[in-house]
Amino acid sequence: MKPPRFVYHDPLTRDEALTLLETYQDEAKLLAGGQSLVPLLNMRLAQPAHLVDINRLSDLAYIREEDGYLAIGALTRQRDIERSPLVRRCCPLLSKAIVYVGHAPIRSRGTMGGSLAHADPAAELPAVLQALEGCVRAESLAGSRNISAEEFFTDSLQTSLMSKELLVEARFPVVPPHTGVAFSEVSRRHGDFALVGVAAQLTLHETGTISSAHLALMGVAETPVRMRAVEALLQNQQPGEELFHTAAEKACAALEPPTDLHASSEYRRSVAGVLVRRALHTAAEQALQRGEI
Repeated sequence: MKPPRFVYHDPLTRDEALTLLETYQDEAKLLAGGQSLVPLLNMRLAQPAHLVDINRLSDLAYIREEDGYLAIGALTRQRDIERSPLVRRCCPLLSKAIVYVGHAPIRSRGTMGGSLAHADPAAELPAVLQALEGCVRAESLAGSRNISAEEFFTDSLQTSLMSKELLVEARFPVVPPHTGVAFSEVSRRHGDFALVGVAAQLTLHETGTISSAHLALMGVAETPVRMRAVEALLQNQQPGEELFHTAAEKACAALEPPTDLHASSEYRRSVAGVLVRRALHTAAEQALQRGEI
């Protein structure tokens, strides 16, 4: 298969890229790692009149800690995130999740911004951003704005980014002390998109009770799903089998997963319950070990 005809643009600066987006808007598509866009072009599922290649914008590739957040530039390769000691220290949930993204060659080209902007409901990075109440920063010629994860993901493969905006950064809160994390998914083969996945982070009080819980599921709805009711159930409770079993049941009751050729709604709901229970156990055990509570 071959892509449709388009005009190729190779901006050297961010301002040049933003000017192109302002000029062409809905007629343009951005090319970063190309791991999602190029297959869509080849199958003629995307037919932009203009392709804006942002790979020369090296100032969008970075990983740094600032103001209590881990800030990652949109053009940062997923492989660099996977290998980063700073990511492992500041956001271990992201470090756990990144290895589930495709395969190593895909992660070597795929970018943070590309995965978030593509907004696949079964993708790992959107689920982590949603679970941790992260945010993204978008820029246009008119200025910049921060968009929370909850506002950013609007539907399957859709975000609240405007066509003239460029996603420039993702921000994840730095992990607090006495915290454990867990990430798990079920797929037909390693590297395939998840049928169901879970991202969990638990922080404990010095007494051993849960001071905060973060939980999100992927592959069960049109966007990654933050399980706020389950998080509220866990708040200030003593970690344990009975609590986590109840939490898993509550999570399942809130879901209406899709049925497709890969799995039924009932299967996805059942798997989600198992993954939630296991993830909460793992996160709690890790929090106890790391915090020495």
